[in-house]
Amino acid sequence: MYLGHFSLREAPFSITPDTDFFYPHEGAQATLNMLLVALRSGEGFLKVVGELGCGKTVLCRQLLKTLQGEFVTAYIPNPDMGPDDLLLALADELGVPIGQPVQRHQIMNGIGACLVQNARQGKRVVVCIDEAQAIPVRTVESLRLLSNLETEKRKLLQIVLLGQPDLDSKLERPEIRQLLQRITFSEYLGPMPLKHVPVYLAHRLATAALDADRVADVFTPEAATAIARASGGVPRLINVLAHKCLMLAYGEGESEVSLSHVRLAVADTPGLRRPAPWWRRLRAVWMRRPGVLRDANGGAL
Repeated sequence: MYLGHFSLREAPFSITPDTDFFYPHEGAQATLNMLLVALRSGEGFLKVVGELGCGKTVLCRQLLKTLQGEFVTAYIPNPDMGPDDLLLALADELGVPIGQPVQRHQIMNGIGACLVQNARQGKRVVVCIDEAQAIPVRTVESLRLLSNLETEKRKLLQIVLLGQPDLDSKLERPEIRQLLQRITFSEYLGPMPLKHVPVYLAHRLATAALDADRVADVFTPEAATAIARASGGVPRLINVLAHKCLMLAYGEGESEVSLSHVRLAVADTPGLRRPAPWWRRLRAVWMRRPGVLRDANGGAL
């Protein structure tokens, strides 16, 4: 409803992963670079672990977009399925015909033949598995078998696992340690540095603007700083807050998002890092001063 008010052609802070809005802050760009270098070097298994809402899915889609024309790509967004269903999903992504009745060895043979054909044509194949922490333990064996498909020179299939921190815990289980040993590169994707949040807000506004050269500074510096602190640099939370702020400003007929709008949005949004009261922050500063006497519990005397 506020698009016309702010001269926007689309919603700038949707939580739908859209590569047009991909913002390469240090962590995201470093992770993307690692994946590109490792895949182009022929590494078989790669892993990215990221906190909830930190942009794993949009990073995955940006990776696939970058690899278009260079790799044959497959994307599995929800791997919470049995071993045979995972193989069927991969076969469907690669366009492998599967006859009836469906049999496991038939699926494996079809995928293997597809990979060999691509290798003969000089094409590499990569599959990205999002939300990999949801893979059942009994399905992990299918991934290990897929990683065995190789020639004397290189892997026929390269696999990228992207998941929440629970993925690391799952891979450490004794019964699937063989898969953990095959992961050659890992990367952690966390929240963006708070100093980048104002630039991130401006980037998304410019991307969604009717005229990117004339986009206004909608978020005041104080508002952008408040969003950074409240969100902790988590992109999904930044988007939720920014969207609510634009709605509030539009409702009041304002052309800028102010600090008061952010405070209202924060109060309406669960799961945020609310700033400590001023007196608690002042006490923390005081406690760090040299020469302050403390009791046995660390409190000031």
